[in-house]
Amino acid sequence: MSWLLTVPIIIPFATAVIAFLAKDGTSGRWWSLLGSILLFFASVALMAEVLREGVVAAQMGSWGAPFGITLVADLLSAVMVVITAITGRAVASYALADIDEAKEKLGYHALFLVLIAGVVGAFLTGDLFNLYVWFEVMLISSFGLLILGGSREQIDGGIKYVALNLVSTILFLSGVGLLYGMTGTLNLADLSLAVEEVKNQGLLTVVAVMFMIAFGVKAAGFPLFFWLPAAYHTPAFSVSAVFAGLLTKVGVYALIRMFTLVFDHDIAFTHQILLWVAGFTMVTGVLGAAAQQDFRKILSFHIVSQIGYMILGLALYTPLAIVGAVFYLVHHIVVKANLFLVAGVAQRLTGSTDLRKIGGLYKSSPMLGALFLIPAFSLAGFPPLSGFWAKYLLVKASLDIEAWFIAFVALAVGLLTIFSMTKIWGAAVWNPQPDGVEPAMGTIERSARWPLVLPIAGLATLTIIIGLNPEPFVQFAERSAAQLLNPEAYVRAVLGGTP
Repeated sequence: MSWLLTVPIIIPFATAVIAFLAKDGTSGRWWSLLGSILLFFASVALMAEVLREGVVAAQMGSWGAPFGITLVADLLSAVMVVITAITGRAVASYALADIDEAKEKLGYHALFLVLIAGVVGAFLTGDLFNLYVWFEVMLISSFGLLILGGSREQIDGGIKYVALNLVSTILFLSGVGLLYGMTGTLNLADLSLAVEEVKNQGLLTVVAVMFMIAFGVKAAGFPLFFWLPAAYHTPAFSVSAVFAGLLTKVGVYALIRMFTLVFDHDIAFTHQILLWVAGFTMVTGVLGAAAQQDFRKILSFHIVSQIGYMILGLALYTPLAIVGAVFYLVHHIVVKANLFLVAGVAQRLTGSTDLRKIGGLYKSSPMLGALFLIPAFSLAGFPPLSGFWAKYLLVKASLDIEAWFIAFVALAVGLLTIFSMTKIWGAAVWNPQPDGVEPAMGTIERSARWPLVLPIAGLATLTIIIGLNPEPFVQFAERSAAQLLNPEAYVRAVLGGTP
C-alpha cells in the first residue's frame, strides 16, 4: 500500500520543485496544472483502495509501528485527499488567468504545490509529531503565498496570521511533549491504547485542552479566529480560494481525529467545551459577516461561522452528529472555495470588492450571477443544495438529544447567512453599477474567460450533484463516522494483529 499513500504527497512536492526551477518563465503554471491533475488521479486510486480494503496503512523505511513514520488512510482521510485534489485542480486552472507573471516569478506555483502537499500530508499522517511537521509545511508556504506582492495590507495580515499560528504551534508542541512523557508514544493508533493506561487522567484532560486550543486556532474557532478575517481578503483570489477551502479544514480534521481516536476519556468535560466553542464560533462569525461591506471580508467571516457547524458535530458526539460533521467538511470546502473564485471574477469586472462601489453583474453576465447563487444558497442552507443536507443532519442530531438551544443557534445563524448572501446579491449582482458604467465580460481577455469560469462552473455542478443526490454521500459519511467512533480497524491496520 505504500505507493498509494506516498504518491499523493510526492506528486505535489515533485512538481513544486520543477515549477520553482521554471519560475522565470511561464511554464511553471503548466507544471502546477499537471501536478493538480496527477494528484486527482492518485487520490481517486487511494480512495478506491480504501473502499475496497478498508483502512490502509504503510510504514515508511520499513520501521514498524509505533516506532517509524506511519501513513494511514481511512474513509475520512481518503475523502479529504480527494476533495483537496479537486480544489487544487480548480484553483490551478483559475490561476492561469488570475496570477500575473510577477507573482509567478516570485514562486507562486511552487508555494501553491507545497501547500497542497502539506495539506495532503496532514490528512494521511498517522503520527502526531509528523502532523506538526505538516502544519509547519502549510504555515511556511501559506505565509509565502499570503505576502506575495508585498503590499502593506498583505504584510499586516501576514504578521497577524503567522504570530497567532506560532502561538498555536508552541502550544501544540508543548502538548506533544507532555503526551509523549505520559504515554511513551506519538503514533496515533498506539496513543489510542496508551492513554487508557495513563494513571493521571486529570492531567490527560489538561493536555487534551491544550490540543483543543492549538487546533482551534488552526481551525479559526472562537475566540482566536481574528487572524483569518484580517488576512484572507488580502492576497490574490486564487490564494484566498485555496486558503478558504482547505487550511482551516485541516484544523477541524485534527480536532475530529484527536477527539475521537485519542481524547475520548472525558467526553462530558472536553466536548462540553467544544459545544460552547461551536456556538460562539457560529454566532461571532455570522455577526462579523453581517457588519462587513466587502465581498471577501464577508466570505472570510463566514468561514469562521461555518467552522462552528463542523465543531458542533464533534461536540455533540453522536453517530448522526459525526456524520453531519464529515458531510459538512466536504460540502464546505467546495462551496467556500467557489465563492472566493466568484469574488475574483466580480472584482475583474467591476474593479473592486467593496459592495458600495460595484453592481450590475447580472446584467453584464447572467451566467456569473447564477454561478454565484448556487454556492451562496448552498452556504445558507437552501434546499436541495448540499448545504441544506449538511445543516439538516446537524440540527436533527441536536434535536435528537434535546439540545434545543444549540439547534436554535444553528438555525438562527443559517438565517443570518441568508442575509449576508442576499446583501451580496443585491449590491453586486442585481443593483446597477453606482457610477453608471456597467461591467462587461468583454473587458476580460478571451483567453482568460474559460480558465476563470470553468472551475466555478465545475464546483457549482458538484454542489448541485451532492444536493440533488445526497444519499450516497450521506452513506459514505455514515461509514466514515462509524470508523471514527469505533477505531478498532484503524488501530489494527497500523499496529497489526488484534489491538
